[in-house]
This record gives sequence, structure tokens and C-alpha cells, in this order.
Amino acid sequence: MLRRLSTMLLLGCTLSGSIAAQVAAQPGEPRFALEVERVAGADGGKVYQIKSSAKVAAMPGVVWGILTDYEHFADYLPNLHSVRVLSRNDNTVVVEQLSEARFLFFSQAIRLVVQVHERAPDRIDISLVEGDMKVYRARWELTPLAGASGTRVEYNATIEPKFSVPEAVETSVVRKDVAAMMAAMLSRLDRRE
Repeated sequence: MLRRLSTMLLLGCTLSGSIAAQVAAQPGEPRFALEVERVAGADGGKVYQIKSSAKVAAMPGVVWGILTDYEHFADYLPNLHSVRVLSRNDNTVVVEQLSEARFLFFSQAIRLVVQVHERAPDRIDISLVEGDMKVYRARWELTPLAGASGTRVEYNATIEPKFSVPEAVETSVVRKDVAAMMAAMLSRLDRRE
């Protein structure tokens, strides 16, 4: 979300407010900024706003190719079981994703059908068609780094799950899953292939 677009729903470390952090997947892998804010939704629900960014060694064309290779997301994104392209019409793709959010004894299957608008060469917009979210909007943006040294990758999302998460762990679950997704995606993007 992207992908493992569905488990991009796991974010914060606090139960309210905003948290920002610098995170790295493993030593030597790309570090990324991750900010999560929980706000009240229009219907009083809990909406999470996610902002993440990083610099990777891969050039924008390579990053674009990886971010639009939806059916291979499950090969490297944790907790993503399957991704299936349901339809493609020019730059609009409808994708179904099956994943699972886990935290201690909590486990929730998540099914999402999203519409992806590919705005080559630098932006991918994702919106909910149906599934286990009330709200799901996300955007990937790519910016070439000076001197052909790589790409700045930004991910922003707004999500609101339909299912209930125990309040004592909800933000930790969201933060953990988003951080794991970003670490795996950025590790894959950081290759100079």
C-alpha cells in the first residue's frame, strides 16, 4: 500500500497524537522517516494519517517498476498473502490484496480491493473500492536525487479500519505493520537493479 497495500495500516506508538521516528530495517539498509497521527474521523472513528519518506539508491525508473509490479508484492512484503490484478485499463489498475495484521494474540485477516492510478513517472494514487477499511487512500511519490544518485520515495496514506482493534494496542499494531512494510519495500527499492 503498495502493498502490501493493506498492511500499511499499522502505525503509531501512542494512542493519540502524532509520533515521528527514524527507522531502519537492518543495519546498512535504508533509513526512513515515519510519522503517524491518529485523528477523529467524520463519523467519530479513528483515522490514521501516515507519512513516510526515504532515499534509496535505485533510480526512479527502477523504483517505478517495483512499485507497479503488484503481483510480486507478496514475495517480499511481510503478512501479505496474495495480490491479484483484477483489471487494467491504461493507467488505472484494480488490485485485490489479502493480508493479515498480527500483534501478540491479535490477528485480523484483511481483504482490500483498491483502484490504482499510475501517473508515470513519479506518482501512484491508490483509493479504496471495497474491503475491510472504511477509508483507504494512499500515494507514492518519486523524486530523482541530484547527480543521479538515487530516488527520494514518499508514501502518504489515510486509513480507517472497519474492524475493531483492542484500544490498548491499536496504535502499536498500526505502527509495527507500517514500519515492517516500509522497511521491506525500501530494502527492495534500494537495490540498483
